[in-house]
Amino acid sequence: MLSAHQVSEAFTALECQQIIAIAHQESLREAGLVGNQSNHNVRRAEIAWLDERAGAEWVMDRILSVVAKANRDAFGFDLSEFAESPQVARYGAERAGHFGWHSDIGDGPVARKRKLTMVVQLSEPGAYDGGVLELRPDIAVSEVPRAVGSAVLFPAFVLHQVTPVTRGERHSLTIWAHGPAFR
Repeated sequence: MLSAHQVSEAFTALECQQIIAIAHQESLREAGLVGNQSNHNVRRAEIAWLDERAGAEWVMDRILSVVAKANRDAFGFDLSEFAESPQVARYGAERAGHFGWHSDIGDGPVARKRKLTMVVQLSEPGAYDGGVLELRPDIAVSEVPRAVGSAVLFPAFVLHQVTPVTRGERHSLTIWAHGPAFR
């Protein structure tokens, strides 16, 4: 099974700026973990759910297209829905924003149906230091390219992390496609 699939231009640089602006229309809220838990040793970030922001409808249209094509080309998963809103996350250097090693399949009723994760790089690579998205599908760790507008898709069970941001701020867009349990 393929562990990750790259889409180099899922969004344009201008569209990425627009998504960040939409997310910041209102205050971002503290990011948590599955089950409304909070642990700053594991995750330190602020988030916005795009279904709560005006003018974000076009983002989901693009997500549907990118995920459908990537799933056809690379995964072939049985996907049935997007049960969660797209999430914009901000990882800032002032708090050493990060998200430790984790998988996206969780214990909650929605999180246990996550099958495919997509993360889009919204920030320009030179806007921050650190904040590296790393995947660990097996014993090897790989860094995800940081080109603005690029997306990486991977099975929700793959371990991944965002290393601490040491300068500037990193924004990303994440969505999960859901379906019946893996067999």
